[in-house]
Amino acid sequence: MGPYYTVYSDFLAALLVTAEAQALPPLGAPLAGELRCRCVRTVSEVIPPRRLASVELIPEGPHCAVPEVIAKTKQGLMVCLNPSAPWVQRIVTKILNRYLPRQLNSFKQF
Repeated sequence: MGPYYTVYSDFLAALLVTAEAQALPPLGAPLAGELRCRCVRTVSEVIPPRRLASVELIPEGPHCAVPEVIAKTKQGLMVCLNPSAPWVQRIVTKILNRYLPRQLNSFKQF
């Protein structure tokens, strides 16, 4: 085996490592099917509702023992809200009251 074989094998090893590194998700991002909470820490401070673009409600389950409330601000920031905070509970109640009656009415038609 000559020097060309060593250079070629080193090149292949470097290429393989680079390809694997590009295929990995960013650090901290859950892998597909991974069961863990999305929120590492939550915010209890009041965020005015007019600054919120959307709110995602994730119930507790096998992935996480606590319910998660994830808000996206109009500036594009993702913020995990404390589901125990009274103002967050009011927002969640309004969302559920707005959408659940519609879903229940659509089920009654069948």
